Amino acid sequence: MKILMLLSNPFIVDPRVYKEAMSLSKAGHEVTVIFWDRHAQYPTKDMVKEVQTLGIRNTRMMRFLPHDLLRNPLWWFKAFTKAIELHKTGFRFDVIHCHDLDTLVTGVLLKKRLKIRLIYDAHEIFGNMIARTMPQLVVRVAFQMEKLLLKNVDHIITVVEPLQEYFRSISNKPLTIIMNCKELVTNEYIPPRTKEFTLLYIGVLHTSRMFPDLVDIIGKIKDIKFIIAGKNENLFEEVKQRSKKYQNIQFLGTIPFTDVIPKTLACNVVICMISPKDPNNSIGLANKQFEAMVCGRPIICTKNTYAGELVEKLSCGLLVDYTDDSITKAIITLKDNPALCEQLGKNAFDAAQGQYNWEHEEEKLIKIYDTIY
Repeated sequence: MKILMLLSNPFIVDPRVYKEAMSLSKAGHEVTVIFWDRHAQYPTKDMVKEVQTLGIRNTRMMRFLPHDLLRNPLWWFKAFTKAIELHKTGFRFDVIHCHDLDTLVTGVLLKKRLKIRLIYDAHEIFGNMIARTMPQLVVRVAFQMEKLLLKNVDHIITVVEPLQEYFRSISNKPLTIIMNCKELVTNEYIPPRTKEFTLLYIGVLHTSRMFPDLVDIIGKIKDIKFIIAGKNENLFEEVKQRSKKYQNIQFLGTIPFTDVIPKTLACNVVICMISPKDPNNSIGLANKQFEAMVCGRPIICTKNTYAGELVEKLSCGLLVDYTDDSITKAIITLKDNPALCEQLGKNAFDAAQGQYNWEHEEEKLIKIYDTIY
């Protein structure tokens, strides 16, 4: 089967889309990804292993517009045009796989034009995500637009149970949860071999993840090291500059996702502070949770979040309030109690071996494609 994926971010930096494309390719399908290269950082045509990638860059008009919200319709049109061109010149795809709402308009147009199947892969509730920065009118339009577009979808994929409940409340389409689990990296628990107690955060640098305050909180704790990496957006520069104030903090900037697992294996504890008040993140699971699991590392996570519920269920870390004192106490507790730290890490590792791994999720993805066409 020939599959066209649509993605509004660079393919090579999106671990979920990368894993899905590689798994489908490994299963014998031909996969092409059309992605939005907003900053012209990647080749317009490339092969990543067996997957063809086609980058769409901003035109002069798109660069002139002040916000991606206004650029979106032009991105949809350019992606549609590129897809039709691709279809006419030999890659006659059978299924369109849209990642998130900002690709779904193009997917629906292609489905209607070519009479083929459409999968909607919702990584989050898009309306909740944009509610952080967009006016309420725009948020309401996004929610309504998604409901209307879902009528054209053949199968919905999403990432966790709360999102499953949401999409079942607005659509009767078949739905499958495929979590952002990671591939197993070892069959045996590997203890950390750090010279100093090391904390790790790799992810979005945003106020909903306790940045930039987290830098000051951990920077003042003695006898620990804190390593930070994140994308060049949001609070990147502020976190970078603030990190320079503390000798125990190492800011790595943006790193390839292929470096994430080695960095996680090289730490003692993973940090995952999520604001319970954030309507998007509080009902999701972070990539770093699954990274911690496959590496056998405990995680410090926030109470009253879905991520925290999983940590408590699996006994694979410590739950804390979203406060300075609470996270400081948890860090010191793990630093001063190596036996507890190791046991929580082993619990995380056992959970990954038993269920929370990409090999398990991959089977569900392949099954969707075995039945959809």
